[in-house]
Amino acid sequence: MSSESIVTALFLIAAVVAAGVLISAVFPIISRTTETFGSVAHSTDEQIRTDIKIVNYFANSTGDDIQSQVWLKNIGTSRIPKSNLDNADIFFGKTGNFATISHQPNSLILSPQGSNPQWWNPGETLQVTIIKEPMNSARWPESNELAYFAFVLPNGVKRSIEFVAD
Repeated sequence: MSSESIVTALFLIAAVVAAGVLISAVFPIISRTTETFGSVAHSTDEQIRTDIKIVNYFANSTGDDIQSQVWLKNIGTSRIPKSNLDNADIFFGKTGNFATISHQPNSLILSPQGSNPQWWNPGETLQVTIIKEPMNSARWPESNELAYFAFVLPNGVKRSIEFVAD
């Protein structure tokens, strides 16, 4: 009878130790998975709440003031920080021959049309001005050629359009 009690106690101790080892092995995996799902959910939520629309555009190819302007409206529910605008990818040029426009002075001007220049709030318009001078002339759309413009935020939200240059 006492030998059965000892065996049962040993099995109970082994089961508790095995359960502890199993929990210590599985818990970090569950924790990492939960963090991954949390970050994916946050990123998806940010993308869903961020929405922009191209509302007006033009590109002139003649005269002294050779530039293109595109107006984007924040139609989402989240405000977009200026740092995201500074890190956005902007593509412009002839359809099939476009390039990334650098965020250098005298090549690109981002002008939020709102009260706070550090944020692009919902309902506000962003004016993007692209100056021809520092850009490769072979990529600038000539009169009656198709121009391509794309605006990509760091969270992956993208809007693009093709239009005829003036």
